[in-house]
Amino acid sequence: MARNQRGAGADPSSKVGVWNGALVLELLAVVPFLAAIPALFHELADSKLLHDMAPGAIPVALGASELLPMVAILPFMLYQLAGFGTVHIVLPKWVNRIINIGILFLITASYIANREGEYAWERRFAGLLVVIMVILVFYGVLKLRQMQATYDAFCPRKPPK
Repeated sequence: MARNQRGAGADPSSKVGVWNGALVLELLAVVPFLAAIPALFHELADSKLLHDMAPGAIPVALGASELLPMVAILPFMLYQLAGFGTVHIVLPKWVNRIINIGILFLITASYIANREGEYAWERRFAGLLVVIMVILVFYGVLKLRQMQATYDAFCPRKPPK
């Protein structure tokens, strides 16, 4: 991903390749995965295709254990809001917090819509989440590249060995 980070063949894109990869993984891999876990857990627990109920059995509510998959969001939020995520490099702190709270809201709203059987709203919330993440990744990649170019413009060149 970041093969030509240094030397004569390095350009701003290759110098920030690792940061760009981290940004893509955080926003386009982790966030959709966190959004899918709660609904997937519920579907697996209640699936008629995976397991049939015994004749005369009474359906049992999962209760609070159904919220366990939502707990997976907490470490991600802590990681992002503590400033360890790549997004904090690209955006001001207050914008980073708003975006992370928005991520939490959209994941929670999508899950609630799924549980209520409002699948059209679930698709809208999940779609909005993905669109925001894609826009944020495009902005982040371009901003990181611009920041690297600015750094290179002011950085003294090392003499060749």
